[in-house]
Amino acid sequence: MISSPAVVNGVVYFVNTYDYLLAFNATTGALLWSYPNGGGGGDPAVANGVVYVGSGNSYSVYAVNASTGALLWSYATTGYVDRPTVANGIVYVSSWNPSYDSGNVYALEARTGALLWMFPADSGVYPPTVANGVLYVVSNYGTVYALDPWYGIRLWSYATGSSGTSAPAVAKGVVYVSSFDSSLYALNANTGALLWRVGGAGNGVSFSPAVANGVVYAGSYESNLFALNAGTGAVLWGCLGCGFVEHSSPTVANGIVFVGSDDHNVYAFSLPHGNEAKEDVAFKRPNPKTLRPDRSLKVSKPDATQSDAEL
Repeated sequence: MISSPAVVNGVVYFVNTYDYLLAFNATTGALLWSYPNGGGGGDPAVANGVVYVGSGNSYSVYAVNASTGALLWSYATTGYVDRPTVANGIVYVSSWNPSYDSGNVYALEARTGALLWMFPADSGVYPPTVANGVLYVVSNYGTVYALDPWYGIRLWSYATGSSGTSAPAVAKGVVYVSSFDSSLYALNANTGALLWRVGGAGNGVSFSPAVANGVVYAGSYESNLFALNAGTGAVLWGCLGCGFVEHSSPTVANGIVFVGSDDHNVYAFSLPHGNEAKEDVAFKRPNPKTLRPDRSLKVSKPDATQSDAEL
C-alpha cells in the first residue's frame, strides 16, 4: 500500500504498490473492484459516491464511481498529483513538476472534471486545505498561499524560512505550517500575519500537524513528537526518540494521539481526561505516567511563550 486508506460507508479505498486503486469490504476484506490509476498514486478522497485520486506517473487526477470502479472522468495536470480535496462541489488538486520545479493549484468541477481555475505557485505544491471559505496551500519553497476557492485569487501569502514539508492545518482562525527550517509556524488565517514561530525541532518539522482541544501535535525528522499550546506555541511536552515519526502525521481521537513510525510501530499517547482540554489548565504539562508508550519519556519545559521559542 502506498497511500493512506479512506473508509466510507463500509468500504476501504487505497492505492497499492502496483498502482491500482482498490476497494475492499471493510468487514470481510473482500475485494470489490480495482482501477489502474496510472502509477504513483496519492491518498484517495471520497465524496458523494465518487473516489478522486491523483497519479504521479501520468500527471492526472481521476474520478471513479465508488460503487463500481468505473471511470467517470480524468484531468491531466502538469505534474505529480497528491491527495485531492473536495469541497462545495469542487475538487482541488495541487501538482509538482520536478523537471521544471514548478507547481499549480487546480479547481475542477466535481461532476465533470472541467477546469474552473488554475493558480501558478512558485514551486511544487502540497495538498490543499479548505477551511472557512478559504483554500490554503504550501509550496516546496515554503510559501504559504491563501486563495479564494471560487476564483483562485490570492488573498495573501507568507514566506517561511525554508522548504515546506506538508499540507497546512487550520483551526480556530490559525494556519499551522511545518517547515524544513526546524520550525512550526502559526499564521493568522485572515491576514497571514505571523502569530508565533517555534524553532529548534532538530532536522525539520515533518508532515501535517494535528490540532485538537487547543493543542498542536507535530513530529520532527529526528524522531520526536511535540505537543504545543495552540495559542502561544509554548511546549507542553515532548517524546524524544519516539521512533521515526517523520513520515506520519499525528491523529487525535477519543483522547489519544496516534502516530505511525518507520520502525514498524504505531504509537499511542493517552491524554488527560475530563474538562481539562477545554480550559487553560489543559495547557499544563501532562503527567508523564499518562503517556503511552511507557519508554523513558523526556518532557521539555517551555523557555518562553514568545515567538521563536525553542523546542
